[in-house]
Amino acid sequence: MIYLVEDDASISDLESYALKSAGFEVCAFADSDSFRRALQQSKPDLVILDWMLPGESGIEILQALRTDSATEALPVLLVTAKNSELDIVKGLDAGADDYLTKPFGILELISRVRALLRRTHRTNHPAAALFFGPISIDDSTHTAAVNGKPVELTFKEYALLELLLAQAGKVVTREEIFSRVWNMDTEIESRTLDMHIRTLRQKLGDAGSYVQTIRKVGYKLEAPQHETTIH
Repeated sequence: MIYLVEDDASISDLESYALKSAGFEVCAFADSDSFRRALQQSKPDLVILDWMLPGESGIEILQALRTDSATEALPVLLVTAKNSELDIVKGLDAGADDYLTKPFGILELISRVRALLRRTHRTNHPAAALFFGPISIDDSTHTAAVNGKPVELTFKEYALLELLLAQAGKVVTREEIFSRVWNMDTEIESRTLDMHIRTLRQKLGDAGSYVQTIRKVGYKLEAPQHETTIH
């Protein structure tokens, strides 16, 4: 089931028709109130969320979803006419799993929905806890820590650290990070990834040195040469 939150009836009808024709079940909502009432009754497989809605904005809805343990991992595709790099970064940092700008092609919408559902299915049951050196995450509580002390991360920073921890000691290419964490085009997200790596290192403090850059390839979580890592 896909929940579609879009106040423009013509766009909502077109998206609903296309998705249903592609074999998806769709329930459309024109505002946050009706969406929230439905969410209390049943959780969908994915949410397609417009940014500019009457009353509560899509970003506000998204932030609320990410702060609720019942919906924090719910896949969300943000669809909006806001197409600047700053808007894209803001939407992804707020917790969107993917970002599609209007106008868009129906085939692209369906392709992104399918890709997001595939990716979500692959990562639907990650390990409850991952450790490497002083760094740890607990997916059951969606928390990160360094030497047992909590570290406050954004939704995307957490997803990035989780991916690096899951493949600790191995190089994770930029392309894989784009696909697994953002599911976005590399040309759009290149600077955004660099920024997230920089802020992640800062938040990890001394343990930030574990996030190593493999030039022109990607990143690897590995102990600095002067340290010994216990798995």
